[in-house]
Amino acid sequence: MGLLVDVGLPLALAFIMFGLGLGLTFDDFARVVRRPRDFVVGALSQIVLLPAVAFVLASVWPLAPELALGLMIIAAAPGGPTSNILTAFARGDVALSISLTAVISLASVITIPVIVVFAYGQFIGNSAEQDISVAGAALSVFLIVAVPVLIGLLIRRFAEGFALRFEPAARKVSAVLLMIVLAGAIFDQRANIVSYFAQAGLVTLVLNLLMMTLAWFLARMFATGPTQRTAISIECGIQNGTLAIAVAVMLFGGGLATMPAATYSLIMFATALIYIAVLRRSAT
Repeated sequence: MGLLVDVGLPLALAFIMFGLGLGLTFDDFARVVRRPRDFVVGALSQIVLLPAVAFVLASVWPLAPELALGLMIIAAAPGGPTSNILTAFARGDVALSISLTAVISLASVITIPVIVVFAYGQFIGNSAEQDISVAGAALSVFLIVAVPVLIGLLIRRFAEGFALRFEPAARKVSAVLLMIVLAGAIFDQRANIVSYFAQAGLVTLVLNLLMMTLAWFLARMFATGPTQRTAISIECGIQNGTLAIAVAVMLFGGGLATMPAATYSLIMFATALIYIAVLRRSAT
């Protein structure tokens, strides 16, 4: 992998997660306790249902083992900060979206290693424990996800004025870094990108559409209202592709395992924007 992806990707991701932390308050976590119903529906949809759907697709779809593993990695990733912005555009429950992003991002220190090690054993080989461990993967995710988020959260708590001034710029820089990293990952595999997209593009599209639909119906049955339904469906459709690519690079050296995250990251914006356009049009 190129220097941009090997070195720049973890640093970029750490800054993105730091920017996420700056935008959080401890009230975002307390809200989970005050309004548990909507949060539980969203969290179970993303932490349990999404990886389960991805595993079924990876098992029945004719994918190379590394692509199946990559599909599980993007399914294990939490929602990204972009989901909060898109939820606002869709006039959904932004507070719920932020709470889901915050809590599931921190929980990913545990959920990503468990899901990835399981998927590695299923799709690559039963000797997975000899190659990667839950503890080792958890440490990697902790350093690039939990630590930056917690630093940003603490700065927001104890230096709120600075955090409020710096956070908008951090969001803009994060968006630029996300595009640079994604472009770098694609450029690094440019000779194979058409082949990879042909192999992984359709299955990631199906995963994205299926999960947004399932989450919408679950939220319709169990969540408290339409704005919560919108937030949950977007949160389950917008994944942290930067984190998924970083995990694939750090644990497996990139290659095929990064492609589902790359194709999903491109597809999810298109489907989310179409969904938002439909919502806004039906509201007029």
